[in-house]
Amino acid sequence: MSLDTHHGDRGDDVRADVGEVAAVADRVRGAIESVIEGKPEVLRVALTVLLAEGHLLVEDVPGVGKTMLAKALARAVDCSVQRIQFTPDLLPSDITGVSVYHQERREFEFNPGPVFANIVVGDEINRASPKTQAALLECMAERQVSVDGRTLALERPFMVVATQNPSDMEGTYTLPEAQRDRFMARVSVGYPSPQAELDMIDSHSAGSPLEDLAPVTGAAQLRDLSDRVREVHVAPGVRRYIVDLVGATRVAPELRLGASPRATLHLVRAARAHAALEGRHYVVPDDVQALAVPVLAHRLLLHPQARMEHLSPEQIVARAVARLPVPGPR
Repeated sequence: MSLDTHHGDRGDDVRADVGEVAAVADRVRGAIESVIEGKPEVLRVALTVLLAEGHLLVEDVPGVGKTMLAKALARAVDCSVQRIQFTPDLLPSDITGVSVYHQERREFEFNPGPVFANIVVGDEINRASPKTQAALLECMAERQVSVDGRTLALERPFMVVATQNPSDMEGTYTLPEAQRDRFMARVSVGYPSPQAELDMIDSHSAGSPLEDLAPVTGAAQLRDLSDRVREVHVAPGVRRYIVDLVGATRVAPELRLGASPRATLHLVRAARAHAALEGRHYVVPDDVQALAVPVLAHRLLLHPQARMEHLSPEQIVARAVARLPVPGPR
């Protein structure tokens, strides 16, 4: 289905730009696959979020490679990377930084925290208290940090890749709605296939494959690619389709909280990046459908009755996608 409305020299330029986006993304994917095997869909969502300048939440049980995925994504890009291990005693200043008074100079000097990096890996984010989690709210939404009466901008690219264990596990705090809404997408790594687990035994027996992972792109090129993704065309019919899909979650009887307007913007940005990964300079409904669950499901809250019926937010989103008419080519 083609919704391409670009013509002329500008259309040719956009096509060439998108071709480079797809080529670089393939190199990043290849680098990550040397560490994470057998998870192509998870990697596709991660790369989509990276190019769309969003944040990624990786949720699953311990030991399936959540942190390995986050580290591999960070290592594949030659930029500044910081890792935060979230624990119950972690303080907000441990994330944003703190001002230290120098007796000799009689002045305060700000020591930036680990959030001042291009890629921030937050390990087990839901093991910290809600007060500490809130330290990420401003920087994730506005790419800035307010501390000691000053507002400091964060450099592009800026991406938070956070892992969390299921909320029913011991020692975890449920992420508040405002925090979840700032993540563009959520993925679950899941258990590997038997063959992938056999391959993992061979590749990990002599050491961590992360040590051999070399960067395949840099921060400057990533900024350029993200700018090109913004040029991907979204036809009016596809825009209406996205708005209708998000709106369907707000009236679903199984939900007590639907997706926010931020979710609409995130889905548009992610669809642009997904189209670029496919080598297209325009978005089609298939891009939206492929991303609807990872972008929308983690933002939704079920009614108690729906939980008793063992429904999941993923199922609600899938039903909305199935019911909504798909726009035709224009």
